[in-house]
Amino acid sequence: MKKLDKLVIKAFLGPFAATFFITLFVLLMQFFWLWVDDFVGKGISTGIIFKFIWYQSAVLVTLALPLAILLSSLMTFGNLGESFELVAIKSSGISLLRFMRPLFVVAIILSGIAFLFSNYMIPVANLKSRTLLTNIVNSQPAFDLQEGVFYDKIPNYAIKIGKKEPNDTVIRDVIVYESGGSLQDNFLIAKSGVMRLSDSNKRILEFILKDGWRYEERGDRYGSLRTDYIRVGFKEYKKEFDLSALGYQGLTNDSANMNNEKMLSMRQLNKAIDSFQIENRKIDRETEKTTFSILPFTALFDTAKNLKFPVDTSAAIKKARRFEDLLPDSVRQAVHDGTIGLISSLKNNVDANQVNSKEREKRLRRHKVEWHHKIVLALACLVLFLIGAPLGSIIRKGGLGMPLIFAIVFFMVFYFSTTVGEKLANEGTLSPFAGMWLATFVLVPIGIFLTYKAMRDSQLFNKEWYTRVARIISSFLSHNPFR
Repeated sequence: MKKLDKLVIKAFLGPFAATFFITLFVLLMQFFWLWVDDFVGKGISTGIIFKFIWYQSAVLVTLALPLAILLSSLMTFGNLGESFELVAIKSSGISLLRFMRPLFVVAIILSGIAFLFSNYMIPVANLKSRTLLTNIVNSQPAFDLQEGVFYDKIPNYAIKIGKKEPNDTVIRDVIVYESGGSLQDNFLIAKSGVMRLSDSNKRILEFILKDGWRYEERGDRYGSLRTDYIRVGFKEYKKEFDLSALGYQGLTNDSANMNNEKMLSMRQLNKAIDSFQIENRKIDRETEKTTFSILPFTALFDTAKNLKFPVDTSAAIKKARRFEDLLPDSVRQAVHDGTIGLISSLKNNVDANQVNSKEREKRLRRHKVEWHHKIVLALACLVLFLIGAPLGSIIRKGGLGMPLIFAIVFFMVFYFSTTVGEKLANEGTLSPFAGMWLATFVLVPIGIFLTYKAMRDSQLFNKEWYTRVARIISSFLSHNPFR
């Protein structure tokens, strides 16, 4: 490896590592911002949160990697251009393409790593993070008893306290309403009490109530008007509540999401796509047979073709204005009703088959889209490098200022075109290939154009060049003979 190659790679690796972790952190925070309401107040342990962050970070790697390559290549070539090192290298007879070659090889290696990561690691990370997210979202909030508000998250109970002392243990003006499965309602009213967790089981909440009344009303399930009403006073009463239904439960396992297309590798996607196509062809053949079986006359032979002396019906046909006029009056209504019934049955069968066919095609499209998605995200590392490197040599600005602005602009073009293409492909407006490769079709010509301009030392982003052009146009307009 030549010293020039070492210089370029060394100048690239530092900004790349920094921008990659910063980008990954920003994407992770953006994801948490969308789901923050489902995480707060559910008593989720720190271990569960860090486990989810670990898996979700792995999911976002292939999205952070292209942006990091784009930004770091912009910064690298911008820094070299700003310090006139790029000018010195070009003046020594080394072309821009030769100067880009070591980083181009690095970009190819990173694209390969991104593909392997997307194919083998991300399906597992997607499965684990989706399972954890489902469990977190479906978890009940942790126990949080507020003053003057009925708390009804504990099954079959509604609890209200008038006041809670600063130590969160002594409570006053307590009301407990219990509604069980039987026809029975219970009320507990107490002036004060103590709230604590059981010593033997931390999932059991104990209320030690003092100076209160217990009201019990029992109904009759057979509709009798008889109702038992019981009122019992107490000096001290112990009531226990089971808190096991609150907080993180982890009831959903990985098997619930294993068939999702985002949890599959390319080999599994190929196998699933082949299975869907075979299944669709089989169902289409069975649907065709079912449709013909609804119309009984399709199985009958046309005996009129075998008549030696065909009956002359031309006069009757000319006289009849409608098909019904050719039928005898005795069977006309029966034929009409039978035809309506056959058509209704056929319509219902066609509608049901159409709905099933659309669902099957939608499922097949999603799997094809995911297959292309793994390749597109890996290739995006190379495509965005072909934009960042020549663009950095043109703008000749280092740091995080100007490069960050251009990086955000081009990454937004990539991200939105990929998102729109994926949506159109899932809806069937575009084919999975056209939809998922839309961003590549848009950005590759831009990269070629920027490389061409950079090789010719274009002043595409030079403010002085635009100022001179504006002066020339202004001078021409001021001396315009056609005014």
